[in-house]
Amino acid sequence: MSFIEGVKMSESKSTRITGIGSALVDLLINESDEFLKNIGKEKGGMTLVNSNKDIEDILSKTDNKLEIVSGGAACNTIVGVAKLGGDAKFIGMRGKDDYGKTYAEQLKNNNVKSDFFLSDTATGQVLSIITQDAQRSMITFLGASAELSPEKITPEMFKDTKIAVIEGYLLFNQDLMMACLKASKQAGSLIALDLASFEVVQASKDILDDIIEKYVDILIANEDEAEAYTNFSDETKAIEKMSENVEYAVLKVGEKGSLISQNGKIIKIESIKGANAIDTTGAGDLWAAGFLFGLANGYSIEKSGKIASACGFEVVQVIGAQIPDAGWERVKKQIS
Repeated sequence: MSFIEGVKMSESKSTRITGIGSALVDLLINESDEFLKNIGKEKGGMTLVNSNKDIEDILSKTDNKLEIVSGGAACNTIVGVAKLGGDAKFIGMRGKDDYGKTYAEQLKNNNVKSDFFLSDTATGQVLSIITQDAQRSMITFLGASAELSPEKITPEMFKDTKIAVIEGYLLFNQDLMMACLKASKQAGSLIALDLASFEVVQASKDILDDIIEKYVDILIANEDEAEAYTNFSDETKAIEKMSENVEYAVLKVGEKGSLISQNGKIIKIESIKGANAIDTTGAGDLWAAGFLFGLANGYSIEKSGKIASACGFEVVQVIGAQIPDAGWERVKKQIS
């Protein structure tokens, strides 16, 4: 449990959830295996490029419909919170270009408050080429999102925030991560950290234990991330280790559901059974949206977990990280 000046932060009357992370526009196209071969990309791989011209060049080679969606891990979570009816805000850095304007407009249309820094650099982009077998091959240009710097982050950005969602990928920029942790803690927010990927954990071993003990209240991980962090493959041992220095620890175990520890008491949440997953993109982000929405609004761990499971189930039934309206209506039945 974290305290600010002797007061439990979880007693805050606000229900706002504020996310900070990379503002990346998702560009989605359906194409063939032959198309991937012709552009020299490996199916299922992720290529980091230094210029948006690389993405523009690939798009010039296809006549298929392009879908443009606001993305990035923290943003996906925050949009999910807003879709559930929550008070949601996103902090990030975008370009002044059309993609950046579209990004901001989509957040506004989804009832997400935003606090954007603007750059002359192009907005970050992730081109996902989706083949008929539902596999994604991604080309990523970080663009303006990589210019978000520590000195830009202030406690005022997290004013009236119940839970601050700090994107795990920010651990690749440790100074920026520390600035976000300190600012949100000074503002009196609970801090949620999703470990993002096992690569993030492995690259951050030197600071993870310290920042989790000092700053993090809600720690979220899947099996691979939890094993990388705790060195335990056993689920019970992993969640016990994760929960040592936080109020809430979450271990997501895919089709088996999730384990949630509150101050050391472990609760099992069953997954929702049904149709097979079509695309797992955004599953963890939307699971977090449901769980954090529940916590911020005072629901029990069990109910928060059920909302989270419903969000995770619905998003894997579609291509991309955007649940359609009919899916959100089914999720909301877990709230009522």
